[in-house]
Amino acid sequence: MRVEIWSDIACPWCYIGKARFEKGLESFAHRGDVEVVHRSFELDPGHAKGEVGSVTDMLAAKYGRSRQEALAMEEQVASHARAEGLGYLVGDRDHGSTFDIHRLLHLAKARGRQDALLDVVYRANFAEERSVYDTETLVDLAVEAGLDEAETRVLLADEDAYADDVRADEREAAELGATGVPFFVLDRRFGVSGGQPAEVFTQALEQAWQGRALTPVGEDPAAACDADGACEIPQAHTHA
Repeated sequence: MRVEIWSDIACPWCYIGKARFEKGLESFAHRGDVEVVHRSFELDPGHAKGEVGSVTDMLAAKYGRSRQEALAMEEQVASHARAEGLGYLVGDRDHGSTFDIHRLLHLAKARGRQDALLDVVYRANFAEERSVYDTETLVDLAVEAGLDEAETRVLLADEDAYADDVRADEREAAELGATGVPFFVLDRRFGVSGGQPAEVFTQALEQAWQGRALTPVGEDPAAACDADGACEIPQAHTHA
């Protein structure tokens, strides 16, 4: 079985959803027969490369809130991340274009290091004081994930490298009806939207294994970031 996951490194629910999916996968009897492939989805594809700002300021502007209110929103998301055992720093982490990160993830896929790279980039972005939008930091993270430094630098210097692959992923997401991330497609037979609880993923894996038709499940927009970059905070009853 193949599980394809559309996500963006800037999306906190993608970070949380990856951890929840992996917990759900652990409870799946056929987990050894599951191949996981990460696919590209930019929440802000129009964001200019090199323009890096504060995520707090971005949230305040997007939602029409004060900086203090934006920080409170971040703290609510952080509580969900920490409940999954994930680090999450609340404050002025960087926000920028993720296109180069997606291109690098495609190189990592070709080298068998995609999941490892995604983990170190998520950790750097959400749990550490490291800007994933800085080229030198991104090179360091790629090396940590097992990629070759020279090959990484060549890719980042060539703006066309894997660019078509990123755009192809994004077109396919649109064709499948994805309006936000994380978005999971199991063997092209079953869809899960949002960073759902682990048991939802286990159930979806079991149903997809049985060969049922593609059916959306877990349509909870409060556990996802939409195509406009809006990330809603779920109500207390959503994720027990």
